[in-house]
Parts: sequence; C-alpha cells; structure tokens
Amino acid sequence: MKSPKLPLRALAALLLLCSAWVAAPAQPTPEPRREELLNGLRILLWSRPADQNVLIKLRVHSGAAFDLAGKEGLMATLVDAMFDQQARDYVTEELGGRIEVVLGYDTIDITLAGRATDFERLLELARNAVTNPQLSPENFERLRAARIKSLRETTPKAAEAADRAAAARLFGTYPYGRATSGSPDSLARAERGDILLLRERFLNPDNTTLVIVGGFEPKLVMRSLRESFGAWRKSDRPVPATFKLPEPPDERTLVVNQADAAGVELRLALRGFARTDIDSPAAQVVAQVARARWLAALPELRERAAFARHDPYRENGVFRMGATLTSPAEAAKALEAARKVLSDLATNAPTAAELEAVKQAAASALGANATGDEAIANAWLDEHTYKNGAATAQALARAAQALTPGEAQRVAARLFLHTPVATVALGDAAQLKTELARIGTVEVFGEAAAKPPQPQPTPKQQQPTLQLKRP
Repeated sequence: MKSPKLPLRALAALLLLCSAWVAAPAQPTPEPRREELLNGLRILLWSRPADQNVLIKLRVHSGAAFDLAGKEGLMATLVDAMFDQQARDYVTEELGGRIEVVLGYDTIDITLAGRATDFERLLELARNAVTNPQLSPENFERLRAARIKSLRETTPKAAEAADRAAAARLFGTYPYGRATSGSPDSLARAERGDILLLRERFLNPDNTTLVIVGGFEPKLVMRSLRESFGAWRKSDRPVPATFKLPEPPDERTLVVNQADAAGVELRLALRGFARTDIDSPAAQVVAQVARARWLAALPELRERAAFARHDPYRENGVFRMGATLTSPAEAAKALEAARKVLSDLATNAPTAAELEAVKQAAASALGANATGDEAIANAWLDEHTYKNGAATAQALARAAQALTPGEAQRVAARLFLHTPVATVALGDAAQLKTELARIGTVEVFGEAAAKPPQPQPTPKQQQPTLQLKRP
C-alpha cells in the first residue's frame, strides 16, 4: 500500500503552521536616543518619521509617598492642578487625542497622545503641567474643596475599604499604609504653602524624565525642547526616598463592622520586597503558588474572587491575599486555610509542576505581556525611577520564569517565616467576632479594649505603711 502524498501547497502550509508552534524569541526593547538638558531633564526619543501619531510621557519620579504627614492627598491635589477641564476637553475633543495623569506612591505619570501634526500643542500642555501648575490661592481652595467634596460623596466599595484597612493595619502612618487620594480630614489640614513646598521639592527637571515616541524629526524636537524646558529651574538638592519603617503590625484579626455588607471581605497582608530587591519577581511567583494552594484547599474560593499577589514599590512591598466570602463561618474557614498555606510554603519547596503551572500568570501580573509604544516607554521610565534595568516589567518576568523550586522555597521562607501578618475582616462585626475568635484573637475596630479588673489586695496582702520618724 502506497503512502498518500501531500500536494506541494499543502506541505508548505503544514510547514508554516509547524513553524508557528516554535516559540519565537522575545523582541528586544528598542534602544532610544538619550539626551539630557543642562537643567538635568532626561529625554528619551524614538523617532519613526512615517508614523502619523506621537506619544509624550512625562514621569516625575516622586509620588504620593511624599505627602506631608497628616496631610495625605496633597500630591493628588497637585495632580489635579496640572490640567483643568478646558485643557482636557481641548485634547480629547478638538485634537482627538488622549490625556491622562496617574498618581502612584512612587511616581506621577503624565501621558499625552495624538496626531504628529499636533505635537507642538501637546508638548506645550505637557510643559505647562509640570513647570506651571495653577496654584493661585483661589485655585488651590477650589481644587481642595472639590477633592474633599468628591471624597465625602464617594463611598468606597467593601473590597476597597478592606484593602485600605489592611494597608493601614500593616503600615500605620508609613506612606504605603495611606490612601493616595487622601481623606476629607487630611485635606482639611492642608494649606497652600504645603502644596507649594511639594512643587518646589519634586516638580523639577532633574527629578523628571520625558519620553517621546512617534512621527517627529529629532533635531527639530530637541531644539523645541531646549526652548520649552530649558528655563525650568533645577532643584537645589534631591529629596531621598527613605522612610523609617513602622513597628510590626498587630497580629490580632481586625474586624471592621459593615453590617449592610452582602458578605465578608477577608484580607491578609505582610511586608514584601522593594522593586529593586533581587527576590521581587520570585515573590510574584510564590504569590501565584499560594493562590493555587488556597484554591485547592477550598475549591469554593474559585467563585469568591480569591487572589494573592505581591506589589513591589521603591522602598518596600506588600504581599496580599484576599477573597469575598459569603458568610462569617466561611471567612473563618478561609482564614485558617490561608494561614496554613503560608506556613507550609515557608518550610516546604513547591514542586516543579506547581511552579510551571503558575509562571505564566506571574508574568502577566508583572506586566510582561504589555505591548505597544506605551509599554516600551514605561520600561524606559522604570529604569530611571528605580535606577535599575532589572526592575522593568520585562526583566522581572524573565527572572520569574527562571525560578527553581529551591529558590522559590527560600523566597517563601524570607517572606513568611516569623513574619507578622496583618489580617482584616470586613462585615457584620458581631457574627465575625464570634466565628473568628474560634481560630485566634480578634479586635473590633473602634471598640474600646476592655481592661481586666485589677485585683483588690486582701488584708493579708496589704503592706505596712512606711512611717517617717521626725528627728
């Protein structure tokens, strides 16, 4: 019997299909043209003359972590002052572009995107945002009042409230324990002089990096940048990003009463690693292993939005686990299982199969799958923010992919072994207190701690009073 012969075209198609199965090597991040103005502004350019669009990204390498103590929300108010509604409408409606400002703990990211023919207009808006934010006494009062009003009228969802409570429990007044948006009380204490101080300290060219990608001519753009940003005054001295770490968190489970909540929000949080820590990418893989084991122990968690992740920042990091449970009894069961997962990971290495099953999820969490001009620009900016090329999303993902079981166990031990865990449960306080007390000590938020009665001395216990004799 003769073997069937494939037509030439079919054979070629089969070969092409097979070649698609072979993983292509990751495309390297393009290298930008690097410039620096005399005032210290770093500029990264990627010119594509045929491109009809342009992307401008400005990153200030200081964020909400530098809010003044007790006056959280100042950086958010400074961000509000960068673009008024008229400027936003101009970019989106008249220019057909995009404008965005994102405040994080470590950075302020300003993004303007549009047609290459509108480059000069977009650049002027970006320059004004950082060199001349509108902070007149009248505008400051208006911006502060608007933010306070918005915060008072916006009730955080149960999940968000639980996240905030866990961060505050873990870090206290340390920057990463505070909300970047501030609160009505903290903003009420803020004064115009405070925000002017932040502008003077952090909105400086030597604390900023500018990225431009798209259709432009580099020589013309550099001439324009020297004219636009050249007079921007350099800072007198840099402000170091160092903060005194708080005391270890209270390990009692904190119950936050929200009687009208449909279920229970459970959170566990412990201190993790900084973005530049060599073990930071491994911590994200360990987080995915912890989630997989948590789901294996309680399969019903698959329908409860259960998560585990590691969030690294410049000075520190946070390892978090959480879920939305249906009842206090289920919350107690989930908490007990989560504690066991962390304890087991601290002393036993995960299997090779466990690691391989979660590495892709870890890579996604690290942002390795992000593509396009903005992802490339963010990678360049991360190098400047963290002063380390190994801290970019792509580099972190590569390190995570190379993790071995032994290294994972070492990192898990560093994370979990003898590490205090902040635990928060948000829901009906009376029921939660009863259920959670079965597996550990509980504190109810806002409930005064009852002082144990002081034993009264009996006559036999009384000590004789010292008598002082006169000479």
